[in-house]
Formats: sequence, structure tokens, C-alpha cells
Amino acid sequence: MLIDLNCDLGESFGAYTIGKDEEMMKYVTSVNIACGFHAGDPLVMMQTVHQAIEHNLKIGAHPGLPDLQGFGRRTINITPQEAYALVQYQVGALQAMVKAQGSKLSHVKPHGALYNMAAKDIDLSRSIAKAVYDLDESLVLFGLSGSELTRAGTEAGLTVAHEVFADRTYQADGTLTSRSLPDSVLHDADRVEEQVMRMVEHQQVYAVTGEIISIQADTICLHGDNSEGVNLAKRLKDRLR
Repeated sequence: MLIDLNCDLGESFGAYTIGKDEEMMKYVTSVNIACGFHAGDPLVMMQTVHQAIEHNLKIGAHPGLPDLQGFGRRTINITPQEAYALVQYQVGALQAMVKAQGSKLSHVKPHGALYNMAAKDIDLSRSIAKAVYDLDESLVLFGLSGSELTRAGTEAGLTVAHEVFADRTYQADGTLTSRSLPDSVLHDADRVEEQVMRMVEHQQVYAVTGEIISIQADTICLHGDNSEGVNLAKRLKDRLR
């Protein structure tokens, strides 16, 4: 059995450093690189692509809402047409940088609020999926397991990867717990490891309210800005092997 362990990286910009990108790259198999709207900047994008190629990782674009101050985690009402344009703009920029360094973009994973909005909104998801398909139909679309985004990707003719989260908690409807609520992010390594192994071995996860949710785990996300991210990634890699 094979499973992908992915991480959101390249989130530094200007004078600000976020996360421990090179350390995380030692333990994951694919990376989702911020494209400048919610985090990152052109130089950080280019450097992160270079590092990912050196570590032989699959490289994905991580497009977000235009909200640098809110790190792309605040809901902004956008039209499907706006979603199409902002996704294609960001993915295209990273795609060009990857090509310029002699590699190929592997996948696309929307970020933060855009990801969570698309999980529930089929019209928004279809616009995102079409933006990806029109750029390159060989790109894999990452979406929350069982969400409208994975449904839309399949409808569009894309390969989709159902994503689960190692360090986030879930609601009874299968969505992620809002970061505005307590216990939305997991930092305890034992708890993270237990959740991941249930996901992988049983295709299940416990909601914060106690219900058992059925999921499909094609790729597991760890957040690069989690304070325990590197330790969690190392433990998960060892355990999954």
C-alpha cells in the first residue's frame, strides 16, 4: 500500500519566515507551494520549487484567496468566474517556475478558506476544477475527502486525490473544525499518529462530537506552520513505513 504525505510550504514572504520548509521536506512525499495571494512571494516560490526538486518531491500549486493579512483563512465571497481566474493565475505562475527549473507540476490544492468553501459549494468547485483542467488535464486535484471539490474534479475529467488531515479535527458532516473553535488543530504527536493510522487502516476518523466518519485517504496533509510539524512528520513517516 502506498500513501502520499503532503505539506503546505513556501509560506514565507519578504522579511517574514513561516515554517521549517527544508526540514519538513525530509519527511514528506509531496509539497503544496503557496502562490503569492495568501502567502509566499515570487522569490520564495522559486526557492521552494528548487528545494522540492532537490528532495525529489512531487510539486503542487497551493492557490488561495487574495488575503495576505488573513493568511487566506477568512471567507471572501467570490463568484465562480473570479475563482476560475484567481486559481488559473496562481497555478500558472507556479507552473511556469517549475517548468523553468526543468520539472513538471504534479497537482493543485486550494488553500484555506477557498478549500473549505469549495468543499461545500459545487459551483465554486466546478470553476476551480475547470481552471485546473484548462491549464493541464494531467494535473491531480487535491480536495477534502468526499467533498464537492473531489466530485467536481471527477466530473471535469481530472484525477482527484481525496485528502485527509493528520493535525486537524473533524465535524460530524466530514468538514474540518473551524480554526476559530477550540481543538481545531492537533499538536499532540500520539493523538495525531492514532488519527492517521485509523484513517489509513480503517478509512475512518472520529468527529469532535464522537461520531465515526467514513473517509477515503489518498493523501495525508500536515501543516508546515504547525509548531510541532517537523516532529509529527518524522513520526508519521516512520509509522507509515
